Amino acid sequence: MADLAPLPGVFEQVRLVAGLRYRILKNGLRRKNNVWDLIAMIWVGVVAASVVVGVGFAFAAGSYAFLQKGHSSWLAFLYWGLFLWWQVFPIFLAGFGSNFEFATLLRFPLSMRAFYLLGLGYGLSDFAAISSICWLFCMLAGTAFAQIEIVPAMILVSTLFVLINLTLERLIGSWVEMLLSKRRAREIFFGIFVLCMVSLNFLNPAIQRWGHASRSSLFHWITYLAWLPGSLTGSAVAAAVHSDAERYLAASAGLLAWTAVLSLLLWRRFAEQYAGEQLSESLAPTSSRKKTRTAVSTGSDRPWLLSPQVAAVVSKEFRYLTRNGFAAISLVLPPVMVIFFTYQFGPGSPLKEHAVRPALFFPGMMAYLIIILLTPAYNSFAYEGRGIQTYFMAPVRFRDVLLGKNLFLVGLVAFELAISLTLLVWRIGWPGGSLFVATVMAGAFAVLGQLAIANWSALSFPKKMEIGKMKGQRNSGVAVWTGFGVQLVLAAICSMVLLLGRWMGDSWLPSVAFTALAAAALGGYLASLNAMDNLAERKKELLIETLTH
Repeated sequence: MADLAPLPGVFEQVRLVAGLRYRILKNGLRRKNNVWDLIAMIWVGVVAASVVVGVGFAFAAGSYAFLQKGHSSWLAFLYWGLFLWWQVFPIFLAGFGSNFEFATLLRFPLSMRAFYLLGLGYGLSDFAAISSICWLFCMLAGTAFAQIEIVPAMILVSTLFVLINLTLERLIGSWVEMLLSKRRAREIFFGIFVLCMVSLNFLNPAIQRWGHASRSSLFHWITYLAWLPGSLTGSAVAAAVHSDAERYLAASAGLLAWTAVLSLLLWRRFAEQYAGEQLSESLAPTSSRKKTRTAVSTGSDRPWLLSPQVAAVVSKEFRYLTRNGFAAISLVLPPVMVIFFTYQFGPGSPLKEHAVRPALFFPGMMAYLIIILLTPAYNSFAYEGRGIQTYFMAPVRFRDVLLGKNLFLVGLVAFELAISLTLLVWRIGWPGGSLFVATVMAGAFAVLGQLAIANWSALSFPKKMEIGKMKGQRNSGVAVWTGFGVQLVLAAICSMVLLLGRWMGDSWLPSVAFTALAAAALGGYLASLNAMDNLAERKKELLIETLTH
């Protein structure tokens, strides 16, 4: 029997896998859509970098001010901010991050140590990790300007702080992945996520009302968190400032203990994955039941004035919506946000000095809701999967498919906007006939003006999604930026029309103008449907390849 080649070293294995991932990325750029996605991601990275730099100046200034004013113990608040950001932010974005399964690494002959290092190092590619490390460097810079002699001690405990956060984030991420392996658990998690994000909007009013009373209790409760990493790191830096070696060593020992315990737990969790753990949604075996014959639809129940092809697409879209718990939950968000904004900025709000007049509230809320509700139109074939092939084999034109999808989306948007406008009238009051009609017609123009471009984006830059899944469920980068640009242009046009009516002193002028614009947008949309037939034929291979793999 031929001798087997020995495995390379651990770091050599890591280097080989990293090189393979780079080659996969490089080869993927041969596709035009992937190149556009990369460009869009670079732009997103530039925007995110500007935010990180701005917050970094705040961390540097805070560290400098705390040390200069003799409040070195307050550095613990900065470390706590980093700790919470590093751990909580990835959980909230668990469904929207990079789509990479660690189980795919097991196809390579990796050792357990190499698998552990790759899994741990992957956490450094997370936005929360990168931004937190940048902010730690900013804190070190602020400390160097204030008291440069404590920088070495701060570097040591900050390194332990990074190891703890990195290990804990990977451990929590692995547990969350295990918990979200079932569709029902993912839907419940998404519902909790939506509630948490909405609840954050009510944080400012609560602080305005009860913030001063709770400030003293915050300092009282912070003493009970002294054993956690954020407090231990801040305590170690404060001890270095006061040259308290015993306290510094005790805090460093606590950080080392955290690192050891979390590393052991993560090793055990990765060992289960390394041993071949398979998380599946397959149903448990059950006794077979006699299937009942289902009635065949004859088409007599289709909506009036719709062709059978269009009616079938509308019915399919409705069934997709009822099966997708994430989409159904997100429909609750617009009315809830209307209630929040009217409570925050409407008449009688706690922030009376920032109250917004109804003349601005109605158009502003309409624009905000349309941005939320029209985003799926730019990737309307996301959930088709292998069914996209049926459209090309069936005797149906793509204009009918797109018309059915657009009609369902327009009906859904109209229903949501009707509920939201009713809530606005109830919370703020009747804005007047001219403003109400102008708001409705502006919404019609904004919706109809996007449909043709959204159909082009859905055919040109498709991105596969799966019902009931969270990981990697996002539109392509080009589709996101296309939608953002179109909505920005439409918002500018609507603002100019409203300002023109105010400048000329005619309250009904915006209503007439928006009606004309909506009619023109409708004509342009209908004229574009035939062109979409030819575009779908040219993009046939791209659609099938992207949505079926």
